[in-house]
Amino acid sequence: MRVLSGIQPTGRFHWGNYFGAIRQYIALQGDPDKAFYFIANLHALTTVRDRELLRQYTLDAAIDLLALGLDPDRATLFVQSDVPQVCELTWLLMTGAPMGLLERCHAYKDKVAKGLSADAGLFAYPVLMAADILAYDSDLVPVGEDQVQHIEVCRDLAGSFNHEFGETFVLPRAQVLDTSARVPGLDGEKMSKSYQNTIEVFEEPASIRKKVMRITTDSRPMEQPKAPETDHLFQLYSLFASPAQRDEMAARYRRGGFGYGEVKKELAVLAEGFFAEARQKRKELEARPERVREILGDGGARARKKAAEVLLRAQEACGVQSIAAVRVA
Repeated sequence: MRVLSGIQPTGRFHWGNYFGAIRQYIALQGDPDKAFYFIANLHALTTVRDRELLRQYTLDAAIDLLALGLDPDRATLFVQSDVPQVCELTWLLMTGAPMGLLERCHAYKDKVAKGLSADAGLFAYPVLMAADILAYDSDLVPVGEDQVQHIEVCRDLAGSFNHEFGETFVLPRAQVLDTSARVPGLDGEKMSKSYQNTIEVFEEPASIRKKVMRITTDSRPMEQPKAPETDHLFQLYSLFASPAQRDEMAARYRRGGFGYGEVKKELAVLAEGFFAEARQKRKELEARPERVREILGDGGARARKKAAEVLLRAQEACGVQSIAAVRVA
């Protein structure tokens, strides 16, 4: 079974990225031929239009993933644009992609509904995503709930191609990432760069502490009991705390007699300790960018080899393989 997932380099990773996705990518790795993870810089072009910024974000994403535990001996890590076969495969799929199917995809549909300008890249995003998945004979694709629709589009496109040209593509299935660990932002809404409410994984500790102290809370007096189940500060605390610490804090909430400032200070200390090892590893990797590029180069070579095999299969199926290469038996 091959697992594949990608993450866009549109900025530095925050707590939501780690607990919502990266942590689970790391748990699923085990064999570099069975776990493929890529940095989706082609997808990022729909939002990042600064050349140097995109390059830096891409390198930062690689360093961050490695620092957080992605192991090149247990997973293949590569950059999306290092596998040009995916772009040709995208075109083969585009020729059979119904307009209505793409018009119903939420990323494009939501933008149009808001009266915003949408480009062809956003419209065709699900087809490129399908090519990303199909190019490696992926069986399992860990995604957030909001991306399940795109996996269904991928299955539709692959199924249609298989029906028309014969069995060519493996039909993947989605594994919805664990959403029990909800990650609220500074304002209580979902942590997201678009809401500007994030705390970055590798922010300086002083900056993290400052942000944590700005987390919005209600105005209940100190002596009043509080409900941990509905409090987003407690939800953040729970991400880093041990079960015993979590239970003890929940009991404090129900008893009352404390201020939210105390919880914020404890959260900042726990978060700093939680990522301390990764922070040190990141410093070491940052000092050795040639090693990071070597890992990405090796991963890209492995990914290209597999994608070339799948692309050739698709080319032969639909009749666009090189005529010069065809030999009559």
